[in-house]
Amino acid sequence: MAVDYTVIVVYLAGMLAMGWWGMRRAKSKSDFLVAGRRLGPVMYSGTMAAIVLGGASTIGGVGLGYQYGLSGAWMVFTIGLGLLALSVFFSARIARLKVYTVSEMLDLRYGGRAGVISGVVMWAYTLMLAVTSTIAYATIFDVLFDMNRTLAIVLGGSIVVAYSTLGGMWSITLTDMVQFVVKTIGVLLLLLPIAVVKAGGFGEMKAKLPTEYFDPLGIGGETIFTYVLIYTFGMLIGQDIWQRVFTAGSDRTAKWGGTVAGTYCLVYAVAGAVIGTSAKVLYPNLGSPDDAFATIVKDELPIGVRGLVLAAALAAVMSTSSGALIACATVANNDIWSRLRGAVRREDDDERDEVRGNRVFILVMGVAVIATAIALNNVVEALTVAYNLLVGGLLVPILGGLLWKRGTAQGALAAVAVGGLAVVGLMATYGILANEPVYYGLLLSLAAYVTVSLATPATDAAVLAAWRDRLAGRGAPERASEPVAAHQ
Repeated sequence: MAVDYTVIVVYLAGMLAMGWWGMRRAKSKSDFLVAGRRLGPVMYSGTMAAIVLGGASTIGGVGLGYQYGLSGAWMVFTIGLGLLALSVFFSARIARLKVYTVSEMLDLRYGGRAGVISGVVMWAYTLMLAVTSTIAYATIFDVLFDMNRTLAIVLGGSIVVAYSTLGGMWSITLTDMVQFVVKTIGVLLLLLPIAVVKAGGFGEMKAKLPTEYFDPLGIGGETIFTYVLIYTFGMLIGQDIWQRVFTAGSDRTAKWGGTVAGTYCLVYAVAGAVIGTSAKVLYPNLGSPDDAFATIVKDELPIGVRGLVLAAALAAVMSTSSGALIACATVANNDIWSRLRGAVRREDDDERDEVRGNRVFILVMGVAVIATAIALNNVVEALTVAYNLLVGGLLVPILGGLLWKRGTAQGALAAVAVGGLAVVGLMATYGILANEPVYYGLLLSLAAYVTVSLATPATDAAVLAAWRDRLAGRGAPERASEPVAAHQ
């Protein structure tokens, strides 16, 4: 294992070096939080693919393939569909807004009264997303070094917190590009063909497994529908995803770069399911489907290749973890802390002070994420809570704001409150992993939004005019995008 260890150590050291280099480029708030809004198509596509394809997509995607066969691709496939929909229909308009958070968008659209409550919901989502990614370090480091769970979480989490705190989005973008390349080589070009060959090829796989393993809908229509609700719609509204859209250098980059990333996700989904199906042939009696990835890597890959593929899994986890962390810190600082203390940014504020403040928030949120990850055990439940809150509470007011001009601030607040509370209450009634909370939560949120919007005065014409100007890319200098100064 010495060669494998060397590969991993070099990779981790490279991540820290990228953080140090990124620190030299992060001179302003825009640099630190959205990479100066100037990423080109290649870097944008790579970093977007890296953020959405995390440990759940890699380890979990292979596990679903082990359990259900080719239809196990649906979870990651719906993530790719969501990214494609975001890129084709919404990303150009989102990028033109020149904001930093989803809550700032809601303030612009509705007149400045939706920020704090939507920020709290988004903060809870990004925090739990970062926690679930951080927990995944325990699985990978256990395979690598037979390491204690708590130590593994602290080690992996500390590296991500370090490079994220140093360079912000510039560091994360650079590390994501490396992680994208490592994932592509490790999972698609090495593990996928080796797994299929070791399983005897597709003919042998079909001979040894039940026919439902090769049924594209074998996982079940209700499960696929739930994946669409949670993951496809979740891709449309998550702060971690929008913050990457904000890094695009142009409308064209946001649209076509995101389309390339979404297409890559579809390929990655199928690859994970095929690898999991191969593992089912090789190891039919594993204790848990989620063990499939680690087992096939550990037992079937040659020295050196094994280290690279494990580095690919580590890359998948780190990219999602760092993206969720900076999103969590950005929301906590911009949408909650700044508003609660009544801070209004002045034109002469020192950009370096803002960078320092955001660094502090990333560090504090990073420590909170590591501590929470140590305390929690169930990754699936934590991730389900995160996405249920996001979709149930924020999908309707966000898409409503983009698509329906009659929506009002009161309607948006009602949708967030009713949808969020309904999801929490229904999870307590039906269970965290049940489908009903997100179904009924969304319906109640939509009903509250439409009813209250129609019962309250329409949004002020001046607010809508300013909103249309921002969507068209007019009247949005970088310093004008601060939410509290505009409307409070």
